[in-house]
Amino acid sequence: MTLLSPPSVVARPHVQAAPLAPVARLLPALAAVYRAQLARARVARIPLMFVASFQSIGILVMMRGVVDPGDNPSARAVVAGSSVLVVAFVALNLLAQYFGRLRATGGLDHYATLPVPAASVVLGAAGAFASFTLPGSLVTAGIGAWLFGLSWAHLWVLLAVVPLAGAALSGLGAACGLLAPKQEIATMLGQLGMSAALLLGVLPPGHLPTAVQWLRDALPSTYGVEAFARTFAARPDWAAVCADLAVCAGVGVLSLTLATWAYRRATTR
Repeated sequence: MTLLSPPSVVARPHVQAAPLAPVARLLPALAAVYRAQLARARVARIPLMFVASFQSIGILVMMRGVVDPGDNPSARAVVAGSSVLVVAFVALNLLAQYFGRLRATGGLDHYATLPVPAASVVLGAAGAFASFTLPGSLVTAGIGAWLFGLSWAHLWVLLAVVPLAGAALSGLGAACGLLAPKQEIATMLGQLGMSAALLLGVLPPGHLPTAVQWLRDALPSTYGVEAFARTFAARPDWAAVCADLAVCAGVGVLSLTLATWAYRRATTR
């Protein structure tokens, strides 16, 4: 018995689909996304740097009234924590809001159609946002060292602290924005993360309860703060500085990996 197709069905010749463009390699794609994000963020660069630096300098002035100046652990913690707070404001808070807005408005669909690896999108956006934090961190550290009578000799360590702490916090910020079910929740998570970086990073750890110190140890930026704070000593323990930076780098790899997975999840649902 032969089965015939319904009369309404018209046979069509087989058409071969055009091959998709090959996926770009990671580094060229990362550079392209980074330049594109940097060009977009350049318009808001001056307000971004001003706000991030102004709040940290204000915290320095406020803490100057309750912390004794001079080469002591509390003064070092305040200056180091305020300097890294500039990174937290941009990399954690603003990046969470950015990805949350992209997800809510359908902007992720644009990136999903591009033949670029998911890691390049996350790393490119994170790098563009974090690029604006280094000048603010240097200015904050310089003013803090002046206010608290600390040495300026090792401010160059921020050249390592800012990218490593920025990577760790950018990964968390991007993951919060991509995993949050609503844009408002992504904004809230970014604000809470920045508040944690403020309270746990700027306040001297010796004055905190034990349970809060445990939370401080779980915050990725803490290790960047500790590494920078150690350099204000008369004879810095460079082995400990390198160990803190290594931990910060390891957490950065994990957090960016989490953000990449969150990006794939958000673009395939």
